[in-house]
Amino acid sequence: MVNAIVGANWGDEGKGKITDMMAKEADIIVRFQGGANAGHTIVNDYGKFALHTLPSGVFYKHTTSIIGNGVALNIPVLLKEIQSIVERGVPKPKILVSDRAQMVMSYHILFDQYEEERLGGKSFGSTKSGIAPFYSDKYAKIGFQVSELFDEEALKEKVVRICETKNVLLEHLYHKPLLKSEELIKELMEYKEMIAPYVCDTSAYLWEAIKAGKNILLEGQLGSLKDPDHGIYPMVTSSSTLAAYGAIGAGIPPYEIKKIITVCKAYSSAVGAGAFVSEIFGEEADELRRRGGDGGEYGATTGRPRRMGWFDIVASKYGCRIQGTTDVAFTVLDVLGYLDEIPVCVGYEIDGEVTTEFPATVKLEKAKPVLQVLPGWKCDIRGIRKYEDLPENCRKYIEFVEEKIGFPITMISNGPGREDIIYRNGR
Repeated sequence: MVNAIVGANWGDEGKGKITDMMAKEADIIVRFQGGANAGHTIVNDYGKFALHTLPSGVFYKHTTSIIGNGVALNIPVLLKEIQSIVERGVPKPKILVSDRAQMVMSYHILFDQYEEERLGGKSFGSTKSGIAPFYSDKYAKIGFQVSELFDEEALKEKVVRICETKNVLLEHLYHKPLLKSEELIKELMEYKEMIAPYVCDTSAYLWEAIKAGKNILLEGQLGSLKDPDHGIYPMVTSSSTLAAYGAIGAGIPPYEIKKIITVCKAYSSAVGAGAFVSEIFGEEADELRRRGGDGGEYGATTGRPRRMGWFDIVASKYGCRIQGTTDVAFTVLDVLGYLDEIPVCVGYEIDGEVTTEFPATVKLEKAKPVLQVLPGWKCDIRGIRKYEDLPENCRKYIEFVEEKIGFPITMISNGPGREDIIYRNGR
């Protein structure tokens, strides 16, 4: 059986914890898109970890972790990450890397930095991890597939062509040092040595695993609103963040994905630029940021303070719909325990009209939040394991959100640890 775990909003919804938790029942966990530009924070018996490329299931001995063909593979970052968890006492995970995955090159990271610098105040708020230049090259068909590392002669020819193309931009647009083909070949040969032990045809491996009835978990990065087609374009990422893309990014049949668990935060947060209708500012935002997550709302990759906002029904309903949600995991609910009243964004006012449908970016920029205030529960809910033991106002908040978004909330996370989870019976 194949399940997918994805985000409903801008990312940072708490997917890492839910994946780590569900990985216990999985045989294989697959990262199917994105790169080291976003992270998952996980708290478990080994400690607290921020993962960037590794799937969140690497902490279990019984699992195989796969880097799928849809991933932007930064080989040194992956190897460093494996080393960093092993150094902290985690058993060395079993990892397979798709021979069809493409590699983030050092010049992708440079081009990312150069472009943000060139754009100045109009930049996209990139993490400067090379992701946009990487995917641009992939679709322009000038990227490097892992499989190409094993044909040195063909690789040398290609490197010369790539240098010619890139050097035009470096010289005339960015006014930066030029690439040298011999240095690029050296970089690629180093990558070959590092990645060779992990490379295989992961799509064939997964096909056999599906036939054998194995439990497979697809792990997405970021959330619906960062999808290049369905998100807040152009302030989006460069690969699809949707569960549907899991079939492509892992190389499996789409009909095999049976369950789509969409992770939704009990309030909103976002890293990077772009429309964020329910955003709050000043002391109100600072307090929520300080109390949020485990140790505050700061990007797992960048350390940047996240932008904060109240729960957004419009964005979350849309985010769940576009994912094809079967189950909603509602996270960081415990954080809201300090509030007397909890505002919720229930609609957008655009040009004098109120809508509950999430619009395209042009209209989104004009949207003002329509808020409804719910009573708070004013107590700590960590440690509660049964839904009926939650305070009445807390249950009312969950049920209000569930009714408005139109998808069943079957899991509630009320703390950072694996065991801080409430399952809703009969859901």
